[in-house]
Amino acid sequence: MTIAIYPGSFDPITKGHIDILKSGAEIFDKVIIAVSYNVNKQGFLPIETRLDLIKKSVENIPNVEVDSFEGLTIEYAKKKNAKVLLRGLRTSFDFEYEMQLSQTNQLLYNDIKTVFLITKPEYNFISSSAVREILFNNGEIDAFVPKAVAQHLYSMRYDT
Repeated sequence: MTIAIYPGSFDPITKGHIDILKSGAEIFDKVIIAVSYNVNKQGFLPIETRLDLIKKSVENIPNVEVDSFEGLTIEYAKKKNAKVLLRGLRTSFDFEYEMQLSQTNQLLYNDIKTVFLITKPEYNFISSSAVREILFNNGEIDAFVPKAVAQHLYSMRYDT
């Protein structure tokens, strides 16, 4: 069984993330979407909320597991017996950053491989930070995030 880890902050998860996840789930036996938790960084959404929203957004993809971790992605991958890190690319800027990260991970753990998947063109411009900016400025985010995420984020906006 080939296990892939799709790590990230997913703060919040977007339709672009889901697109990469679906493609990865078609390629690998199991994909673990793993929310990285950094005690030194305050996220927009609490990690428990992110996990819940991701679970709701991927419930129709049977070979996907949702989890969180703290520390190095490589150590988490070893713990899960994963041999692949799944990474999404939107632009050439993403590639440069991801290539450096991949090479660092390769030096830390030679048995891990990074697979880059490219988002569909309609998702190239979507980022979690753009979603937050649109939300904070009372814009509509339905086109950018799964339905459960949009509902939650709208409820936050109206609760404040």
